[in-house]
Amino acid sequence: MSPVRVTWRRTIGRARSLYSTAMSMACFMAASAALFAFSLESAEGGRLSLAAVWAASVSPVLPVLAALLGMETWSDERKSGRFEILLSSPVRERSFVLGKFLGVWTMLLAAVGVFHLVSMAYLAVCAPQLMARMPLWGFLPGFLALALQAALWSAVSVAVSAVFRSPAASACATAVLLSAVPRGAWLALMAWAPQGRPAFGEMPLDAHVLDMACGLVSSAPVLTYLILTSMSLFVATKIVAGYRLVGRGAASVRASTATAVVLSLALGASAAALAYRLDMTLDFPVGNSEGSGLSARTKGVLSEIRGDVVVTAFLSRRDPQFRPLGHFLRAISRSAEAQGGGRITVRYVDPRWDLGAAERLIRSGAQEGSVVFERGHRMSSVPLADGWDERSCMSALLKIAMPPQRRSVYWTAGHGEASFSSYGPFGMSDIARDIARDGYRNHVLDLAAEAQMPADCALVVVAGARDDFSRVETGRLDAYLRQGGRVLVLLSSVEPGGLATMLSGWGMRPTTASFASARTLSGTDVIASELSAHPVSAPLQGSQIVLEKPVSFAPSAAAEGGSGADRIEFSELAKACGACVAAAAERGAGAGDDLKIRPSRIIAIGDAGFATNGQLGSRANANRDFFLNCVAYLAGTDAMAGAGDGPGRLVSGMDRSARARFLVGLAAVFPAALLLLMSVAVAIRRRRS
Repeated sequence: MSPVRVTWRRTIGRARSLYSTAMSMACFMAASAALFAFSLESAEGGRLSLAAVWAASVSPVLPVLAALLGMETWSDERKSGRFEILLSSPVRERSFVLGKFLGVWTMLLAAVGVFHLVSMAYLAVCAPQLMARMPLWGFLPGFLALALQAALWSAVSVAVSAVFRSPAASACATAVLLSAVPRGAWLALMAWAPQGRPAFGEMPLDAHVLDMACGLVSSAPVLTYLILTSMSLFVATKIVAGYRLVGRGAASVRASTATAVVLSLALGASAAALAYRLDMTLDFPVGNSEGSGLSARTKGVLSEIRGDVVVTAFLSRRDPQFRPLGHFLRAISRSAEAQGGGRITVRYVDPRWDLGAAERLIRSGAQEGSVVFERGHRMSSVPLADGWDERSCMSALLKIAMPPQRRSVYWTAGHGEASFSSYGPFGMSDIARDIARDGYRNHVLDLAAEAQMPADCALVVVAGARDDFSRVETGRLDAYLRQGGRVLVLLSSVEPGGLATMLSGWGMRPTTASFASARTLSGTDVIASELSAHPVSAPLQGSQIVLEKPVSFAPSAAAEGGSGADRIEFSELAKACGACVAAAAERGAGAGDDLKIRPSRIIAIGDAGFATNGQLGSRANANRDFFLNCVAYLAGTDAMAGAGDGPGRLVSGMDRSARARFLVGLAAVFPAALLLLMSVAVAIRRRRS
């Protein structure tokens, strides 16, 4: 048996007989599980894949585990006196170093593998729909990134352990070198730089894992980890060999050894710099079962685009949004080619380096930090500071590829409604910006002053009126509806009078219902996940909308009578605990084709703050997409098919109690069980020996 294999097996066997190994493994599992649970909640609704969130949760804890598992590799040999026996054997030092390195690396990979199996198995119980959309092979790139980092951490921990006699000192020095120094330096740069994170980008160690877990594999990080690992093993070999060099006669040899170590460090740094200079990137479509992670609606839009479209990411390559944006743009380019649509060319313009292209974009009206869509002489841009997603990019693409939209959305005012121009948590500027991206104009409507509805009115929005409408105002709104108008009402009161009375005349009666047993995210809200097959809610099947103390709706007498053009059809859109919290009513749908009558449509949602800025700030719901689908349906266009909740989005579907069970089970119960099991195994081994 080779010395490397013997040393490898002995390193693992020695670690398995230590209580410190059991404690280290349990702490690693607990810390990684807690990070994973909180990261999963913060990434809810985002474009990060489950594999990326999982890998990014393990990466920060891995160096500390390497320091704890590697602290005994050489310090125990020196403390027990076996070190001199090893050096007197005819085996080369590099064989011992390589065997110990492989032992620590194997234990790290085993810990990561066990955590992956347990976390995914438990997640399949708590969030089965999330696991159903993530194939197991999608985790391989993230596991590869962790394996590369684990190799470097193992090599460094073995090298540091050769310097110290005390295992605790070795563990502390390794943890400081691998975790505290790089992360502390990065935090110092963030605090020192005037522009903060955009000036330096993300933490490199985290960025490497995120990139590879998302399928963006660059040659530079891979080669850098391999170079630094080899260099660390070389340094560890020279440190061990240095203990053989004692006495005055070995002074020149020690000097040459130190020179070799310095030269190896310089060579490693130069090789890493060259690797980044000659960096090559491969983009693999991983992260979900549908490859690109684009919704069906987006693929349909891309198939209808004709001609050449140029999409430019106009931002610094160090910007944290550069990686996910580039990944998304390459996905729509591949999808457009696969769907047989127009050719989409993706370009990148860094305002600090590509001065000529940046000047052209600025003269054309684009601003730094945006994604720009160009087709011929038409241009549309999406500012990244306002938030970008699949829907906003598709809206910008439609603006340059389709005829411009000339209709408007009118918002009532004067009754305590939320304002679309307010940027506070109770304003609706966020959703109004999305409506504008879809090509509509937003205007204020004063029903008391306007005798007739504007000719370009696509629909009227009543955003949570706290005061009753006058008879004149409700009469004008009712007359608008009878002429084929469209109205969207956000309602939080069932008091008679005003809009509540008008809604009863249009087939929907506001009522109160008990939601004591409803699922919740914060304890005060209600999750509505029972979505119907209506064109508004069907594209969002499997997602959830969140309402605060909602009002429920039931069919009124007006929905039970009438025929032909006067018939009002009541449709439930969303339910919670069996109670309807969002409903639609349509009048004249059956007679529209024969009599050329435009059907009247009205949608009521039982929460005035359903789409306020504060509510939309949480990505754990599909409120934004539900509201925009309501706008699209009322305006007579098709819904965006759940673009914000499609296969490219991370949606766990867990409520507050499910998240608590997931956190406690994975971060407390499982590590405690693992600690108990490993401690019993250590006790049995020690008793047998």
